[in-house]
Amino acid sequence: MARTIAVANQKGGVGKTTTAINLGAALAMRGKRVCLLDLDPQGNASTGLGIARDARMRSSYDLLLGDASVDDLSQATGVDNFSIVPATMDLASADAELMSSARRVMHLRNAIRLRETSFDYVLIDCPPSLNLLTINAFVAAQRILVPLQAEFFALEGLSQLLLTVREVRGTANPDLRLEGVVLTMFDRRNNLCLQVEDEARETLGDLVFDTKIPRNVRLSEAPSHAMPVLNYDPSSRGAVAYRSLASELMQRHEQEDMSHV
Repeated sequence: MARTIAVANQKGGVGKTTTAINLGAALAMRGKRVCLLDLDPQGNASTGLGIARDARMRSSYDLLLGDASVDDLSQATGVDNFSIVPATMDLASADAELMSSARRVMHLRNAIRLRETSFDYVLIDCPPSLNLLTINAFVAAQRILVPLQAEFFALEGLSQLLLTVREVRGTANPDLRLEGVVLTMFDRRNNLCLQVEDEARETLGDLVFDTKIPRNVRLSEAPSHAMPVLNYDPSSRGAVAYRSLASELMQRHEQEDMSHV
């Protein structure tokens, strides 16, 4: 079974989609077969990977409310081993359509877990809210990765997210765990960033990744060129950071697998 990781933070503008795209690309460049599932109606991950709107004939909406698998719907990107199930604006109405279903939080889980897949990783780019789409992602995922911007209210928002994770674990997905927190838009010259890092590590310990994603203009420019920063400028600080994050993530998973042997 693919490792399914929801990339989530109900606060917008924290580098969530940037992390989903570039972590996925970095894992693919390490030889893993990766699919990014764009579950955000805005479709920024799809645009950032060069999937034109008129090329999104089938989308994550069909995964949620249709009878298709991740493998059926995935489209190639410009990165080897890296595919995407794109998003369309149809997702904006999915919340209302799911409400009428008795098993409304289980749709994505059934589509992902009950079907075979050729992928090693499925990353889910969640919407910036705790709506039914995000809850579907939490129920489908094994782990949640939280990009956390190093700013004043960051930890306050994180506590709300962790409460939702606890509720989902207690009801629909007992296997759900926090993969970890990755600090984004980090500027080591800023005392507030350093303070948020200290508080996060004090509260969450080893769940906070050693890798920090810096503020980097190349990270901002790459989506307008419809490619991950690892392709746009492989030597940039942003690209180096996401390669480091992928290595750290894979190392964690290797240690996990060894402990189960």
